[in-house]
Amino acid sequence: MKAEILTIGDEILIGQITNTNSVWIAQELNLMGIRIVHMASVADDEEAIVKAFDDALTRADFVFITGGLGPTKDDITKKTFSKYFGAELIMDEDVLKHVSSFFIKRGKEVTEINRNQALIPKGGTVIHNKNGTAPGMWMKKNKTIFISMPGVPYEMKIMMRDIILPKIKSENNLPHIYHKTVLTNGIGESALSELIESWEDNLVTKNIKLAYLPQPGMVRLRLSTSGENKDLLKKNIDEEIEKLKAIIDTYIFGYENYGEETPSLASIVSQLLRENKQTLALAESCTGGYVSSLFTGIAGASDIFKGAIVPYTNKAKHELLQVDESVFTTVGAVSKECVEQLAQNIREKFDSDFALSISGIAGPTGGTAEKPVGTVWIAVASKEKTLAFKFIFGDIRQVNILMSANFALNILRKFILKSI
Repeated sequence: MKAEILTIGDEILIGQITNTNSVWIAQELNLMGIRIVHMASVADDEEAIVKAFDDALTRADFVFITGGLGPTKDDITKKTFSKYFGAELIMDEDVLKHVSSFFIKRGKEVTEINRNQALIPKGGTVIHNKNGTAPGMWMKKNKTIFISMPGVPYEMKIMMRDIILPKIKSENNLPHIYHKTVLTNGIGESALSELIESWEDNLVTKNIKLAYLPQPGMVRLRLSTSGENKDLLKKNIDEEIEKLKAIIDTYIFGYENYGEETPSLASIVSQLLRENKQTLALAESCTGGYVSSLFTGIAGASDIFKGAIVPYTNKAKHELLQVDESVFTTVGAVSKECVEQLAQNIREKFDSDFALSISGIAGPTGGTAEKPVGTVWIAVASKEKTLAFKFIFGDIRQVNILMSANFALNILRKFILKSI
């Protein structure tokens, strides 16, 4: 079955708020076996809304609508909804009782505007909103079901989970859709595509589609399939991932199950350290403490994270972490020698099992012909050895910081696993 998601509101179109509702609804429907064919944001304008409804009617079995159900004049979804279905608005006594009790419990007067929240298109099915005053509406035109919900995310989500999704599931024989995503680091999208081309071409024999999802320092490979047998779908994708591992195992750092949060490199490294009862210290220059913040954003970070220093200037590198001054006059702060000393000395200073150091030219200024903007050195150290790696990323400061962090974390992960 196919679905369309419409989000109504000028505040979304002018960028005043972020449309998180569509993403959440899409994930929930996909997990149920409903395929999303279109997603759009629509202005608070009757003509635009009607046009969106007409278009959705031609391509979707379900149309999920959020927003525009409030009591004020700028919220026109319910009136347009009523007009579109040729159904007059009538007072629903059950909704009116709920709306009245909602305000009375809070010591507020029930105004005429509040009472109007209980007006529902005649012939429609009311979807109870236990967390707000705007009820949802379920109506059918031709063979397409239109479901209108409030735009407030927590109201919409509970309405979907408690009422709408169970109703759809009970009334329809839905197929299974299964996704699994492979997380890679250290190789670009085009190079990765060339490396796995033959493997990718063979996916069609098992009805599996592959999507490349690149972002700074990472390429996610999403494998998707659908069918009646969920166990077989999972088995087919797991088998293909095993084949993929034989080709690019050195670049794979984790996996993501659809609908769940993507595992971060920081969380993966944290878990490795926790399992081994090991600790980490950081010396960050060009990343300015960003990697440290990734670790401290994880609950229980004090179990594995001993601390960090951000020696941003050469003077700080020398005075706080004893980098030889001769390094700055010979090879410079962005060098193998500098990051090696930073990593070794921060590890000793904090008495940690591992250390990670980063020094680079984030940009947009500061580059030279020999060391262009985006040049970054990363080092990892243990008591036994120290390794350093050079990268040249690009011209955009924030992207360079993200790339440096992701590459550094993956180097640390491999170092802990003794795979480098």
